[in-house]
Amino acid sequence: MTALRIRARDVLTEDQLIVVRERKTWKGIALIAHAWALIFSAIALVAVWPNPFTYLLAVAIIGSRQLGLSILMHDGAHGCLAADERINLSLSQWFCAYPVFAETRAYRRYHLRHHARTQQEDDPDLVLSAPFPITRMSYRRKFLRDITGQTGYQQRKAQLLNALGPAEWPLARRAAHFWGQLGPQFVTNAILFSLCAIVGVWWAYPLLWLVPLLTWMMVITRIRNIAEHAVVPDSSDPLRNTRTTRANVLERLFIAPYYVNYHLEHHLLFYVPCYNLPRVHRILSESPHVGRMEVQPSYLAVLRLATAKPDHEDRSGELVNSARRARAGAHIGADQTAGGF
Repeated sequence: MTALRIRARDVLTEDQLIVVRERKTWKGIALIAHAWALIFSAIALVAVWPNPFTYLLAVAIIGSRQLGLSILMHDGAHGCLAADERINLSLSQWFCAYPVFAETRAYRRYHLRHHARTQQEDDPDLVLSAPFPITRMSYRRKFLRDITGQTGYQQRKAQLLNALGPAEWPLARRAAHFWGQLGPQFVTNAILFSLCAIVGVWWAYPLLWLVPLLTWMMVITRIRNIAEHAVVPDSSDPLRNTRTTRANVLERLFIAPYYVNYHLEHHLLFYVPCYNLPRVHRILSESPHVGRMEVQPSYLAVLRLATAKPDHEDRSGELVNSARRARAGAHIGADQTAGGF
């Protein structure tokens, strides 16, 4: 099957395209600074008022900003963080990708195939949306694996084994391969740990960086994947094989940071910086295409669609699900990304 194509000039005027394509370096830096400011503020909150409530709140905030850093890395993969590509790549790598154990260039190579073949048989991200709809029981099992860190552990384990290379390789070759795959990521995380230790909160690295990375970030990454491409109306129509989800203030804080909910607009114009996607959405909402666009009112509405399969049809399916998880884990390990976008 071949997806339909819509040209940019079919939905926006030349003047509108000029405006929404403009990449302002200061805005990219401001979004990165915002993410890190929230992360450090959440750590400070727990350091000053250590109790279960502030800790859980901090985990949710930090996990959402870790997803936010992945989203900004995604913008960097599209060359949208800065006007200059060298600055764009540096910002994307050192301040977004490496801290969450990702890598912009590896992500870019596979992600552009997703844009070219969205929801087609050879879409590399199809494994993330194809199983849906599922039952609520199935989603509860997935949620439990995500929130308890099982999903995150399996993904990081696959990533680490991939970086180490085959066991039969000589030690020097394995070390060189590991450094090429994950060296900068470990250096960046060592810096994060050192900063925490210097200010007297060394415990913040394992409890307020690694725990959110392995738990809440996994929960909302799955929700984001579902919202973007699962149970879409038409896999061949670019206005209906990708979804935009309206997000309120709480959803933007805890689930969908930095305009990631405007996914339909991103797929139509993937060279537009994320901060211009709301403007693209407003333009499309006033166009003749508005009736065809796949837009849902909230993430809860999307989850209802994605879990519409009756529970009596569940039949556990753990063998099939285990195989899917293994494939997804290998996919994520190889590409050093949470997938999707």
